[in-house]
Amino acid sequence: MSDSNITNRQRRGRRAKGSAAAAAPAPVLAPVGGRLQLLDAAALQRIHETALVLLARTGIAEAPPAVVELATGAGATYGEDGRLRFPESLVERVLAGLPRQISLHRRGAYDHGGGGAGTLVLGGDEVHVGTGGASPEILDLASGRYRPSTLADIHLAARLVDGLEHIHFFSRPMVARDIEPPLRMEVNTAWACLAGTTKHVMVSASSVEAVDEIAELVYMLAGSEAAFRAAPFLSLNVNHIVPPLRFDADSASVLLRAVERGIPVMVNTFGQLGASSPVTIAGCVAQTTAETLAGMVLAFLVDPEVPAIFGPRPMVTDLRTGAMSGGGGEQAKLTAAAIQMARFYGLPSSTIAGATDSKSPDAQAGHEKCLAVTLAVQAGADFITQAAGTQASLMGTSLEAYVIDNDMLGAILSAHTAIEVSDDTLDAGAIHDAATGAGHFLGEATTLARMNSDFLYPAIGDRRSIGEWQDDGQPDIWRRAHERVRECLAAPPRQLVDPALAAGIESRFALKPLPSAPPQTLTTDEVPHVG
Repeated sequence: MSDSNITNRQRRGRRAKGSAAAAAPAPVLAPVGGRLQLLDAAALQRIHETALVLLARTGIAEAPPAVVELATGAGATYGEDGRLRFPESLVERVLAGLPRQISLHRRGAYDHGGGGAGTLVLGGDEVHVGTGGASPEILDLASGRYRPSTLADIHLAARLVDGLEHIHFFSRPMVARDIEPPLRMEVNTAWACLAGTTKHVMVSASSVEAVDEIAELVYMLAGSEAAFRAAPFLSLNVNHIVPPLRFDADSASVLLRAVERGIPVMVNTFGQLGASSPVTIAGCVAQTTAETLAGMVLAFLVDPEVPAIFGPRPMVTDLRTGAMSGGGGEQAKLTAAAIQMARFYGLPSSTIAGATDSKSPDAQAGHEKCLAVTLAVQAGADFITQAAGTQASLMGTSLEAYVIDNDMLGAILSAHTAIEVSDDTLDAGAIHDAATGAGHFLGEATTLARMNSDFLYPAIGDRRSIGEWQDDGQPDIWRRAHERVRECLAAPPRQLVDPALAAGIESRFALKPLPSAPPQTLTTDEVPHVG
């Protein structure tokens, strides 16, 4: 093809679109995962077969009576050794019938009509990232030291995350240690989250009584039970298993009741490689898969249309100490392998990625979180919890880390959008014109149009010159994040719930008052350096 043929055809198209391109930037594509495959087809099949053997031969111990009755009524067997066994035919029947796509919704805000925007669709290639954990401590804004977390901290974290665009959902990240009775703590926690953000919320419940109260709360907030079931804006994390291969009786009962009440469930299993699960990745993934499948079977038997998410969460043990270690390359690889099993089954999935061992939002936290989240995205996890805010192997939370991790997550997700290959993006004519003319592309209409649509600029990442940075006092990213947190929490909170409805909910469930003013924080100059 001659030079004139290339340039004339493509130059005409470029001229025709020039002004329109500047006015209407190219659409931003959604991030996609599932391109990484650490396990080949034969390995996936062998892990699946091993999981079936574990369920059928070894079974799960300590099943509560309701679980035994439900499972045996569908073909499972309960032995004299107290183990509930799931035959291969039952598991395969359930796998064939489970929903392949689930929608988790955000809640419409009272004063600005949030509507259905922000619905998270699980079961496909799209990736969603958010918070999570059950940290007992928070990095205090005023002292820069860890202290016990409170209900107010959970609410303020929800308010902060509500405005961070790359954090898609809010999973309760801390324990409200200022409320002791579990039932009261869990209901208050659900409200603290829902009152702070319209993003999809995830909480936990340790009893069927807590499930019932949380269900009544969200029905009241939605306007009716039917309205909530049609667009659920809250789901439950349920850890139904105590590895290896034992039910947690209370949590298994919670799983059944949550399904009955129409609350989506994350069917989670937390084995620790080398401690409560085999030390090999293959063995750990096989056991975790079996344990997670047991929960999926139970959820399906309650309701074949159940919004249940396959949630393998195997964690690595530092074998020198026996403590959990979420920051190494082995953890990232283990998570990716577990998620491949979810994709092998074609099930909506969730997992943990981002459980750094660092105590502060520093370089260690950055590289550990980025590695783990990136591999989880590439493996194809639909829903990644603990991707922002958590520190110290999930034992601590930092509000500053949410702001820093929001930048990180935006960069990771941007790196996983599809690459557009078309006449417009190749445009040999534009390359010819620049090379033979101005010698650059800076003034081109397409460059100006795409500078905002195709590029994600960091909110607090520093791209200034060395001189500008030094003249500004050489601030590190933690200090910039602290300032952003202060600004966010000092602003008047958004009105997310009709005041009359909020008052009714607080009275009906005897809820603890939530903070109406921001916490005391230090000025930028007073903040101790924790990074």
